[in-house]
Amino acid sequence: MAGKQAKVLTKAQIDTALMSFKMTRHPNRNRVLFLLSVKAGLRACECANLRWTMVMDANAQVGDLIALEDRIAKKMSGRTVPLNRDLRSALVALADQCKPLPNDFVIQSERRGPMSANTVAHWFHRQYSKLGYIGCSSHSGRRTFITRAAQRVGTVGGSIRDVQQLAGHRSLQMTASYIECNTDAQKQLVNLL
Repeated sequence: MAGKQAKVLTKAQIDTALMSFKMTRHPNRNRVLFLLSVKAGLRACECANLRWTMVMDANAQVGDLIALEDRIAKKMSGRTVPLNRDLRSALVALADQCKPLPNDFVIQSERRGPMSANTVAHWFHRQYSKLGYIGCSSHSGRRTFITRAAQRVGTVGGSIRDVQQLAGHRSLQMTASYIECNTDAQKQLVNLL
């Protein structure tokens, strides 16, 4: 996909993907991996290196946020991302299933070892290919997260700066490059003027 951005997923595509994971050998892990991308905007390398301690509270329970450490984020762009309720529920289910230690990796291979960033990227490619999603990659979930956050941030009193921080970008220009335009919204906006 040289020169092209990954496609943004529709709600129907997200729902279909989530349903498809129920039929896999590792439904809880697969659901968490997908939701880390779509509902938290994590990159493949961040998903691969995420440890339970980064999602647990002081009582070693799944908390309310992801404390993404600089050492696992691109360009040392660690950040705090509040946990979406669906992602939090999926993490609780995965934790109940695998009984992790705080320093264990959240996303593990069948052999209970960590998955590399490359393996995570290939996992996304395989899943999207099976579903027939053309132009989608491991970055599609991240673009979906950033686009949806940008579309809705004004409804909660936030700004594009909040989206920038959630994405871990150093510049608003980088955040803006991720956001897919909505021509219907543009038409409605122009008619309000």
